[in-house]
Amino acid sequence: MAAILSLVLAALATLSILLLLWQWIAARSFPLHQQPAALSHPPPVSLLKPLKGAGDSLEECLRSWLEQDYSGPVQVLLGVESPDDPAVPVVEKLRRDFPKRTLELVVCHDLRGPNFKISKLVQLEPLATSEILVVSDADVRVPPTLLNGLVAGLGNSQVGLVSCFYRLANPSTFAMQWEAVAINADFWSQVLQSRTLQPVAFALGAVMALRRGELPGVGGFASLENCLADDYQLGNRLAKRGRAIEFSPLVVECCSESMTWTLAWQHQLRWARTIRVCQPTPYFLSILSNPTLWPLAWAISAPAPVTLALLAAAVITRGVVVIDLERRLTGSLPSLNRLWLAPLKDLLQLGVWLGAFLGNQIEWRGIRMRLRRDGTLELR
Repeated sequence: MAAILSLVLAALATLSILLLLWQWIAARSFPLHQQPAALSHPPPVSLLKPLKGAGDSLEECLRSWLEQDYSGPVQVLLGVESPDDPAVPVVEKLRRDFPKRTLELVVCHDLRGPNFKISKLVQLEPLATSEILVVSDADVRVPPTLLNGLVAGLGNSQVGLVSCFYRLANPSTFAMQWEAVAINADFWSQVLQSRTLQPVAFALGAVMALRRGELPGVGGFASLENCLADDYQLGNRLAKRGRAIEFSPLVVECCSESMTWTLAWQHQLRWARTIRVCQPTPYFLSILSNPTLWPLAWAISAPAPVTLALLAAAVITRGVVVIDLERRLTGSLPSLNRLWLAPLKDLLQLGVWLGAFLGNQIEWRGIRMRLRRDGTLELR
């Protein structure tokens, strides 16, 4: 039995390293940061942006949208829950700073369903004056050429939606640096790895661009009011209608509030449970690609020079891959602490993976909810 266990763990260790290298190659082949050509006849665009509260980066994030190098008309619709929302003074200041921009603040009183972001989009969409809609989260800062890139991506009539990879821009705490390994290195490269197997059938919610005419065919935003993974569902429904889902080469930045270990863990667990509901089989099998866990398990089960050497090689390779992937996404060399943070993240990922299957409770913006099997939410 010991010999059989050793052989199984040896196979899993080898497989995990091969999957890591495959992920690395898939990511390196994608043309990140490639700048789009200027559009000769840029169409009108309506930006729909639900807001809640005013974090330290809100003004900077909104300002990046108002400073776009886009020569076509841009309508900016910002939705808040009440006129007392802390985001309102920030929006009023930007109105004064950008008097020539079409910027409208909309108080969305009728919030139905547990997904308040979607409830706001339901009320913003009828006010949009453009065929091309861009949806973005509040904490997203974007490069000045992003609108050009998104609109260019929709130039092909077969493309139903264009979304963007994103990076954690401000990993200011140790917990956020741990999460930066997941976001800035692993997530986007795993998405591109999966794309080598089959066409993409989901969207990434930080920034999404689509034609307004696509919405009725997927039930409109209103059909997503009870969904946690509204971005996944929107992209998935478009893909089922034969529309291609594409990724822009341009990278946007998510400026999160400072996170403690508890908040970072809750975020990772919510993310894991979301993916588990959306793609149960792929998420279950994702544990096979853990390039620290399986070499370590093999070395513990059969300690020998060869197993220890493989473990050392796996840990070093893992660290180098993470540093290179994060450098490619962010455009700068990350701290060398990634050499040990990456293996730590892999070992903690086992707990996140188990937690994804051992519960259905999530906490989102301080609100506790129950995640049903179909991916919809129920307020507790």
